Amino acid sequence: MSTSGSTSGSTSGTSRLTVAQALVRFLAAQYTERSGIRQRLITGTWGIFGHGNVAGIGQALVEYADDMPFHQGRNEQAMVHAAVGYARQSGRLCAQAVTTSIGPGATNLVTGAALATINHIPVLLLPGDVFASRPADPVLQQLEVPYAGDVSVNDCLRPVSKYFDRITRPEALIPAALQAMRVLADPAETGAVTLALPQDVQAEAWEWPEEFFRERVWRVAEQMPEQRDLYDAVRAVRAAGRPLIIAGGGVHHSRAEHVLGLLAEQTGIPVASTQAGKGSLVHDHSQDVGGIGHTGTATANQLARTADLVIGVGTRYTDFTTASGTLFDNPDVRFVNLNIAGFDAHKMGGISLVGDARVGLQQLWDKLREHVVDTEIIPAHRVDPAYEMDYREAKARWEDLVSQAYAVPDEKMPPTQAQVLGLLDELVTGDDILINAAGSLPGDLHKLWRTRSRDQYHVEYGYSCMGYEIPAAIGVKLAAPDRPVWALVGDGTYLIMPTEIVTAVQEGIAIKVVILQNHGYASIGGLSEAVGGERFGTAYRFRAGDGTYTGDPLPVDLAANAESLGMRVLRAGTVRDLREALKEARASDVPTCVYVETETADTVSGVPPAQAWWDVPVAETASRPSAVEAREEYDRQARARRRHL
Repeated sequence: MSTSGSTSGSTSGTSRLTVAQALVRFLAAQYTERSGIRQRLITGTWGIFGHGNVAGIGQALVEYADDMPFHQGRNEQAMVHAAVGYARQSGRLCAQAVTTSIGPGATNLVTGAALATINHIPVLLLPGDVFASRPADPVLQQLEVPYAGDVSVNDCLRPVSKYFDRITRPEALIPAALQAMRVLADPAETGAVTLALPQDVQAEAWEWPEEFFRERVWRVAEQMPEQRDLYDAVRAVRAAGRPLIIAGGGVHHSRAEHVLGLLAEQTGIPVASTQAGKGSLVHDHSQDVGGIGHTGTATANQLARTADLVIGVGTRYTDFTTASGTLFDNPDVRFVNLNIAGFDAHKMGGISLVGDARVGLQQLWDKLREHVVDTEIIPAHRVDPAYEMDYREAKARWEDLVSQAYAVPDEKMPPTQAQVLGLLDELVTGDDILINAAGSLPGDLHKLWRTRSRDQYHVEYGYSCMGYEIPAAIGVKLAAPDRPVWALVGDGTYLIMPTEIVTAVQEGIAIKVVILQNHGYASIGGLSEAVGGERFGTAYRFRAGDGTYTGDPLPVDLAANAESLGMRVLRAGTVRDLREALKEARASDVPTCVYVETETADTVSGVPPAQAWWDVPVAETASRPSAVEAREEYDRQARARRRHL
């Protein structure tokens, strides 16, 4: 990643501006460029104003309203989620800023910042801070730390930021702002970037060099792997009998879908996907074998268990992907890891290819094609036809299970969660974008959803943050205004953060929200039962006579809540109702909610169970039979755990 020189304007003289005005003007002149395409880096600012930023950043955004679009939010965490959704849909080449007041407004950013950093998505955070000059001590909302006078609540953002600085003098903004842009535009380092702005410094004026405000283009380099490592990888691929590619989020970030598909088609190597990588190949691609890991398909997981070579492309190898270290159990398995981040490329041992996914895959395929070495013709590489037949037949069997889960025997009955997905599957095209993050839906989507385009599947599973879906849908819709955008939420997630419905209504952002009401934390309830927790504290019900939450369901009307926030609401009581409501919502040009109560009994849900283990520690000693049995199963599974070095 590098910067280019000035493209317009004077580079001499000075301008007297406040720190906040200078920052906004600076941000409006920053661009990214990749493959010759230039875009604004910071395309807008989200904000909630209080005494920490109202007269600083707030005034500056008024001053430069034509240069920096503004979006009014309702919750600080949600504003970060919206900015993350926007940046992800924009391929990480465009980002948005989020400004808050000091105190609780700033600390509300922490969850969103963690989500952005974990998922490697750029977002600029501009929280207000306490007075740098300390005219009164403490001021309203100031955290007093007796042993350190330079600590504020904004220091909570340090561990979840990829870059952090506190601007205590005007001139300090210049190096800090440049470093902030560098990190935001760096595909290996990007995440949340925080510039904490003391409220007095925001409003302080200074003579700024015009050079600071020139247009800068941050070129996103397509780093090439080391050639020696690449040759080692080629030899490993040619020697493998059962290779498997794992496509992670890096495939999407580098726009490597096409070259991945070409390599897979020409070599016959099957491609499994993580949550972040799903859609790297569309569902009917001959080499796509679906999701991998704890929420993956039986096809992909069996291939992983027998693979003698695993080629990870842009994946972090989370515990869900590796089944907590139990999935890759071929004693001879080796790994080739292609990743822009050296930290991730060196996981799992094996051969590390540090570089851009698209460039690395292209070079790998170039060397696997027919070529000549010292007059000897090296034939193009392709896996054994029997291996291809094996995984294609397994994929067909899995597709039969998906169809069974989607099947509707009685349209007059309430739908199961899988049937809700099946009805959406009938309706959508490659234009539609589905957003989800938490609960049981990510697992069902990873197993069942048939992706039709490279960016249709938007499941945030790096942080799996409840409350992400609705604000993220707003951000995605801002980045893709002509496409249908769906936020799929359970009742637990909806209750955590419905606030940005008001923003969608205010701005006329026609997102579609599907609320699945199953009266509690269904996903954790199922996990609790599996690990001996007996679904304790996971249902949304009244207390029974014994004090447990096993009474009648709570009389909460989430549809009425969404309607009270200004959204158009369509209620669906049966499969037939739901089919019509989804069609109507897709055609709607206003924010629309589809509300449905789902059938929750496992016996009728139809979703295949987990195809691989996930390590959730179980009580080592207990008197209740459920916990004792769960621990026995835990010990059995844990014995298969393996470190790949």
